Amino acid sequence: MSRIGKNPVPLPKGVKASVARGALVVEGPLGKLEQPIHPAVTVEVDVPGGLIVVTRSGDDRIARSVHGLTRALAANMVEGVSKGYEKKLEIVGVGYLAAIQQNTLQLRVGFANELHVPIPAGLTVACPDQTHVTIKGIDKQAVGQFAAEVRALRKPEPYKGKGIRYENEQVRRKAGKAVTK
Repeated sequence: MSRIGKNPVPLPKGVKASVARGALVVEGPLGKLEQPIHPAVTVEVDVPGGLIVVTRSGDDRIARSVHGLTRALAANMVEGVSKGYEKKLEIVGVGYLAAIQQNTLQLRVGFANELHVPIPAGLTVACPDQTHVTIKGIDKQAVGQFAAEVRALRKPEPYKGKGIRYENEQVRRKAGKAVTK
């Protein structure tokens, strides 16, 4: 039995869940999310108890692998519509900066041209100052994917540490050529 899959997902106040047309729909104060359900598992919503319970139909390999995944996705959906997700990026480097103009994130990170990254629908991106970017949304996957794409534009390099990094990310620094002498 899956250790993660057998645990029910509690629904906080203000969050409603339902199963319709082979998909789990979760609504909360921040929005609505929908996730298709694999046929190898069944999802039941216990309304009086306020729980989402995931069970698998058989004991074959695909059912076992999808059991815990479906429960984790349901838990992420519940947390997303109740609290939301947030990723913070910081930009390190002389002259490196970020700004938001309309629906585009503009980055100056040491290239000849400014980078323009369109902000996906459903996400809110803010720049409290020129060296920090905050990405918020209800979909955990979308928030993490956009943060990873922005970071990949200029990863932190190991010699000076310049680039875009997650907040509190530790960048391993290398000694330069001068150490050999």
